[in-house]
Amino acid sequence: MKLAGVIAALPKPFRLALLAAAGFMLSAPVTAVGARADFRVCNGTQSLVGVAIGYRVEAGWTTEGWWRIPATTCKSIIEGPLSSRYYYVYAEDADGRSRWAGPVDLCIAENEFKITGRQDCLKRGYQRTGFREYDTGEQASWMVQLTEAPRNESGNQ
Repeated sequence: MKLAGVIAALPKPFRLALLAAAGFMLSAPVTAVGARADFRVCNGTQSLVGVAIGYRVEAGWTTEGWWRIPATTCKSIIEGPLSSRYYYVYAEDADGRSRWAGPVDLCIAENEFKITGRQDCLKRGYQRTGFREYDTGEQASWMVQLTEAPRNESGNQ
């Protein structure tokens, strides 16, 4: 018996449920593509901004940089659902002014970097600077908005 015959032989309520389930399954990939899970930083200033991010995973602390974000644009720093609750951001404009910093000291480098660990930054040839903490809670994605005047609040979603 062909599939169409099997479906036709089902009672009407089962056929409707089967059609609804099939419709849901076909629409799921489209919905998933439309949803975006990531950690984004938006540059609301009129200057190019360099961004570094820090996070803690099972293996320990990691800092990465630099993402160059042109004026009035956004960039995904971490793509996909967030795996940590807390993320740490440091940003400065191209002239080293208008810093978005905080009290959590992590290691950075002048050029592109990915650094493991947060201890002995200077001894290891890195710089130490303060990052701002963002508590993302249980969210799968998060957005930080950088403005002309750095704010003291813990983050925007």
